[in-house]
Amino acid sequence: MMKSAVSTTFALAASALLLFGCGKSTQQAQGNGTPAAASGAGISGAGATFPAPIYSRWAETYKAQSGLSLNYQAIGSGGGIKQIQANTVDFGASDKPMKPEDLDKAGLYQFPTVVGGVVPVVNLPGVQPGQVKLTGALLGDIYLGAVKNWSDPKIAQVNAGVKLPNLPITVVHRSDGSGTSFLYTTYLTGKSPAWAQKVGANDAVEWPAGIGGKGNDGVAAFVKQTPGAIGYVEYAYATQNKMSYTQLQDRDGAFVNPTAQAFAAAASGADWAKAAGNYLLLIDQPGAGAWPITGATFILVHKQQADAAKGKAVLGFFDWAYKNGDAAASQLDYVPLPGAVKDMVRKQWADIKTADGKPVYAGT
Repeated sequence: MMKSAVSTTFALAASALLLFGCGKSTQQAQGNGTPAAASGAGISGAGATFPAPIYSRWAETYKAQSGLSLNYQAIGSGGGIKQIQANTVDFGASDKPMKPEDLDKAGLYQFPTVVGGVVPVVNLPGVQPGQVKLTGALLGDIYLGAVKNWSDPKIAQVNAGVKLPNLPITVVHRSDGSGTSFLYTTYLTGKSPAWAQKVGANDAVEWPAGIGGKGNDGVAAFVKQTPGAIGYVEYAYATQNKMSYTQLQDRDGAFVNPTAQAFAAAASGADWAKAAGNYLLLIDQPGAGAWPITGATFILVHKQQADAAKGKAVLGFFDWAYKNGDAAASQLDYVPLPGAVKDMVRKQWADIKTADGKPVYAGT
C-alpha cells in the first residue's frame, strides 16, 4: 500500500510544475476540520522538491474537500526563497531554513511542516538496498573525487563480506539551488575536514566532481541510468524509484538504515520552543538509530500580507494539513510534527497580519 501511495504521489510531484485544480471558486467544506477557502484562482507556492510528494498528496485531498486549488512549482529551495521575496507566489518552501536575521530583513516568517531524511542512493549491480555502508568521512572523499572506484580499499574496509563491483564512481549532485543539498553538504562539512575546507555547506556549492541533476527527481534519474553512480535524494524518491540506498554511520558509531523511525529518532530531541525564527537543524543528532541527514522542511510567508484572503487561504491549508495530513505523511515516510509543535506554530500565526495590523487567520 505504501509503495502504491508513493507512486501515485510521485507521478504528480516529479514534474517541475505541480498544478492542482483549475481555479474554481471554493465552497465551505464539510467535516475533517476543513476551513472555508478564499475565493478566486486558489493559492500558489514554489520551492523545495524534498516535500513535493506530500504537498501533492495533501493538495489533492484538500481540493476534493474544500474546492481550493494549489499551484506548486517544485523548483528547489533557492528558487522558492527568491520567488516569495519577489512576491510572485503566496508562499515559498525551503529545506534550508532562513536565519532569524535574514527573515527579519526580508519581512518573512517560516514554519516547519514535516521531517524527512536525505539518503545516499547508488546504482551497483548485484547490491541490495542497505547492503553498502558508508561513513561521513568516506562520503566526503567520494564527493571530493578522491575515492574514484567502488573497489577502493577505503570502501572495502567498511564493507567486509560485500561483493562490490569494479566500477568507476559517478558522482551525481543537484544542479539547482537546493535545501536537500544544504542538508547534505552540512553533513559532509561536519564529517570531512577536507570537504569543510574546500567546499563547505550551502544550498548551491562548487561541486568538485560529478554531474548535476535538477531536483530530487533529476538526481534519481541520473543515478538509475548510470551504473556505478551515487547521488542523494529525499527518501520518498528512493523508495518510489526502487533505488538501492546505503547505510550511514550515526553519531554513536553504529550503521543505520534510512527509515521513518530513524528520522523520528533524529528529531526526538528537537527543542522548537527555543529555536528563534523556527531555525533548527537536525543533522547528526545523538541517540540510538538516529539517521544523520535528517531535516525539517519549511514554509515561508510574508509577515504583512497584501492580500488577506490569500494569506488566510495559505494558513488554512497548512492548518488542515496539521490536523488531517499525518497519515499521508507517514505513508510517504515523512515524520509528522508533534502536536505541541503544531500548537506552537498556530499561535505564531497570529503575527501574520494585514497592513492595518489585523491577523489574517484566526483558525477554525
